[in-house]
Amino acid sequence: MTEASRVVLPFSAVVDLERLKLALILNGINPRIGGVLISGPKGTGKTTVVRALADLLPEVDVVEGCKFGCNPYHEEMMCEDCKRRKHAGEELKVVRRKMRVVNLPLSTTEDRLIGSIDIERVLQEGIQALKPGILAEAHQNVLYVDEVNLLPDHLVDDLLDAAATKFNVIEREGISISHPSDFILIGTMNPEEGELRPQLLDRFPLHVAVGRNLTIEDRMELVRRNLNFEQNPLEFREKWAEEQEHLRNRIVKAREILPNVMLPEDKLHAIAMACDALEVDGVRPDIIISKTSITMAAFEGRTEVSLEDMKLAAQLTLSHRTRRGGLLEPPAPSEIETAIVKAAELSKKKTKRKSPTEVPKDKDDESEEAGSGTRYSGGSFGRQDTFAQWGDQKGKKKR
Repeated sequence: MTEASRVVLPFSAVVDLERLKLALILNGINPRIGGVLISGPKGTGKTTVVRALADLLPEVDVVEGCKFGCNPYHEEMMCEDCKRRKHAGEELKVVRRKMRVVNLPLSTTEDRLIGSIDIERVLQEGIQALKPGILAEAHQNVLYVDEVNLLPDHLVDDLLDAAATKFNVIEREGISISHPSDFILIGTMNPEEGELRPQLLDRFPLHVAVGRNLTIEDRMELVRRNLNFEQNPLEFREKWAEEQEHLRNRIVKAREILPNVMLPEDKLHAIAMACDALEVDGVRPDIIISKTSITMAAFEGRTEVSLEDMKLAAQLTLSHRTRRGGLLEPPAPSEIETAIVKAAELSKKKTKRKSPTEVPKDKDDESEEAGSGTRYSGGSFGRQDTFAQWGDQKGKKKR
């Protein structure tokens, strides 16, 4: 179920896909981001780069002997057995292990995903009678779902519950057992094979659409590396060992810097203004942009978020988000950048407008309606002559 035992192509040796690699690295630095959805046609290296990530994942602390891999320092995220032991005064032994990539096959049964229980043993032994499933293995790890858009609905429901609550609950014959299941969710999909349910789409914090707009030279280099790797995998990995170690060290250093990175109030204000102007649904995008911006600054070795961090984070976060209750398609890259830049400018000026799409009062117009704070939406700033429609940005506003 893990990628650790496989000899895979080194992450650093993957040709192109720089934005995708960056999105995966940011999740490795800060698991609180929560994951990434990778969309693109077949043969674009989606699965290859995810498998390669396993070699770069950092170590985590777990309770020795715990079948759920509980974090010994977060009591609220412990299983019932670890809580009982801690409350009894027992000192929980701590071990460190590398994070893993846990695979969720499309053919998985529900019992294999959430786990199964023997009713008679549960009554006698409690949680120890639970046979852990994939959601237990995924705790403090990466859960990878290839072709996530083809995952059966009943498995999607179980996945959504765990992703929302960070716990997996198993209920059988009136008996309920729960355990922590906090994971980084990575999914790949080919849009040509079907859409993703909106509820699951929203659970992917970041999104990267990949293609293969490679030059002839890039395609040739990709083939060379593939042939060399297949001919002698171990020798090829040794050749890229220095690059891999350098990247690991950057990730470790970024994790150390992360708690000290500041998100200034004016930049937080700009993020909120941009999301409001683009009319994205919910407040989750604001949170993810903030987390990703902070992580990007740490990766670059800085302790304060910059505008460039915000722009990149917004592109990764908003490119798959529904807007205006699903009536608008996700914003274009140019719309996202314009919104962030304009919002940053207004935040620096400490504008009194609650929203960048709110119209300031005209000094020369004393009428009651003038400058009444009417919010003109449509994904831009100021007075708008057009409004956004599904697949069309040329609709005229009603007068």
